[in-house]
Amino acid sequence: MLIKLAWKSTLNRKASVALTLVTIAISVMLLLSVERVRQDAKSSFANTISGTDLIVGARTGDIQLLLSSVFRIGHANNAVQWQSYEYIKAQRGVAWSIPISLGDSHKGFAVLGTDASYFSHYQYAKKQHLTFATGRPFHNGQEVVLGAMVAKKLGYQLGQKIVISHGMGNTSFHHHDDNPLVISGILAATGTPVDKTLHVPLSAIESMHSTEHNKPSRMVAREQDATQHEHEHEHEHEHEHEHDSKNNSALLHNLDAKPGDLIGSTTQITAFLLGFESPLYTLQVRRNINQYKGEPLLAIMPGVTLRELWEMLDIVEKILLLITLAVVLISLLGMLTSLLATLNQRRRELAILRSVGARPWHIFTLLISEAIFITVLGCAFGVALFYALLIAAQSGLQSQFGVVLSISALSTYELTLLSVIIGAGTLIGAIPAARAYFYSLADGMQIKT
Repeated sequence: MLIKLAWKSTLNRKASVALTLVTIAISVMLLLSVERVRQDAKSSFANTISGTDLIVGARTGDIQLLLSSVFRIGHANNAVQWQSYEYIKAQRGVAWSIPISLGDSHKGFAVLGTDASYFSHYQYAKKQHLTFATGRPFHNGQEVVLGAMVAKKLGYQLGQKIVISHGMGNTSFHHHDDNPLVISGILAATGTPVDKTLHVPLSAIESMHSTEHNKPSRMVAREQDATQHEHEHEHEHEHEHEHDSKNNSALLHNLDAKPGDLIGSTTQITAFLLGFESPLYTLQVRRNINQYKGEPLLAIMPGVTLRELWEMLDIVEKILLLITLAVVLISLLGMLTSLLATLNQRRRELAILRSVGARPWHIFTLLISEAIFITVLGCAFGVALFYALLIAAQSGLQSQFGVVLSISALSTYELTLLSVIIGAGTLIGAIPAARAYFYSLADGMQIKT
């Protein structure tokens, strides 16, 4: 009977209860969202690369090398000489190696130069190998393999010709029109930066840039004049390329080409990945690379460097969590204010309940039950808003930041947070309930003012 009475009493104060529910729901949504993004961001970053023992690049910061070579964030300051790569990969214990060359792009997506070992040895998540949704790896310097998101967003298909642009970013004023590449394969989705990457042979990278360097000076001068013209008509230029892409989509290339040279005359690369026959070789080879006299190099262990990155961001995580907890506390204090504000108006109601046989502890239970109802309903609406936000933000976070949000049941930790909120709401509800308890003892049918 008390529970039923508490529920009807809660419904009777629709306006104030609704406002309190909204504030609690929004605070719960924010708390759960911050926690889910934090956990999924860690998981997404950790799943980007797996099974790689060392990442080697020109000497720079550990985190900078990791971000540039794996996450396509930032740029490498210097390159690694091909001779150094050949020397290091021939060291004892090295099971496989993957060369990486970055610096070009296609309509805002990064272009990665590599060789056939990339598709054989690169792993993500829990040592999962790359697989093809359609097509096959590139066989020569005229072919390109697309990540899943590149193909989906740009609407590309097998056999279509595309043109790579020089430099990173969404806009480039120099396109390698002399070296169009044919799409030979499209990778299956991985939820990592691989999905937003175009993969080409190292020989293609070298061919595009050597062609540029070997042009006659008169042609280079004409291109420099054309650059300014392209800058003035940027949107028109982009429209022309989109038109060319549509025309090229109908021109299918023969994908039965035999495997050819994927290295060419490559002299420099951005970085390379190493895998060892035994973990015992990792520290030894890492020390040798960091002391390599041929050129200043840096070797990092991706797992260790990733932990260092999260340690740097730990203070940011704590600040976000504290801010969200503060919002939750403010919403609960708003509920307390609402209950206390209406309590004095309800003294006659409570006195009537006493006159029909209700005891003081009945009044206490009634008031604290109302607080529990409001808190639980606020948490329920907050969870609903949380899942709605996840669905709305999932694609955006994945495409822009590579963070894959998992739309799954609440974790044990998230349920614990909700339990703490409900417990805090119950404690806060005990304050007006205690005041109502003492009012009911003193008032009777006559209200004392």
